[in-house]
Amino acid sequence: MLEINTILEKLNHSKFRSSFHLKDKEKNYIKEKGLDTIESHAKDFIAKRLAPANPLNDGKQTPMKGHPVFIAEHATATCCRNCLYKWHHIPKNKELTNKEQDYIVQVIMTWIQKEI
Repeated sequence: MLEINTILEKLNHSKFRSSFHLKDKEKNYIKEKGLDTIESHAKDFIAKRLAPANPLNDGKQTPMKGHPVFIAEHATATCCRNCLYKWHHIPKNKELTNKEQDYIVQVIMTWIQKEI
């Protein structure tokens, strides 16, 4: 796994990844719910949608809108197992460890905090 600020800097050079930003609606949602709740949502989404060895609908399981974490997942290339492998060097076809899940959540939360 890579150092978080290093990977965020690399992602920032990707035209696609750097096109994602939180809008006022998402920023207000974060303000209303609080970062602890958003982090809890991120942990839940990662555990259910990304952690299994072969996630259901892999590559299409993360919506492009509807929750700040979804937007952050696309911005940070933590949206599917292919992106996780390409950008974060986390192998596919194996269940994510707790350490890997924690890393992914921290990448997401660091990006969100930079956005707000």
